[in-house]
Amino acid sequence: MMRRLIQVAAALLLLFGGTALSRAEAQTTPVPAAGTAAHGTTGHQQHRQTLQQRFDAANAMHDGHLTKDQAAAANWSYVLSNFAAIDKDRKGYVTVADIHAFAHARYLARHKAAPATPAAPAAPAAPAPAN
Repeated sequence: MMRRLIQVAAALLLLFGGTALSRAEAQTTPVPAAGTAAHGTTGHQQHRQTLQQRFDAANAMHDGHLTKDQAAAANWSYVLSNFAAIDKDRKGYVTVADIHAFAHARYLARHKAAPATPAAPAAPAAPAPAN
């Protein structure tokens, strides 16, 4: 469908005086998807990045220390909203290991198996009627 849309757009450009694109260019010219982020990835693609890739993209100084301001600039809401809890030592920055440890602990807390509740004792059986 996207290919067809590109072909139609190229045809309209040719008809209405836009820059002429060859048929091959029209088929291979990438069209930014709706919701494309400033750094060239869609929101869906951002979620497919590994933690390390997301950290490296957000860490402007490339020093392994992500500050709250850097997390905000990268729109990393998970780290931003949990920054104080992730930065347990109050260093003013978090590392990949800190984020991973926080996420793992949070996962375990949420998915911990509920303790088995003992079954209620069965009510005593009624005595058999005497004949």
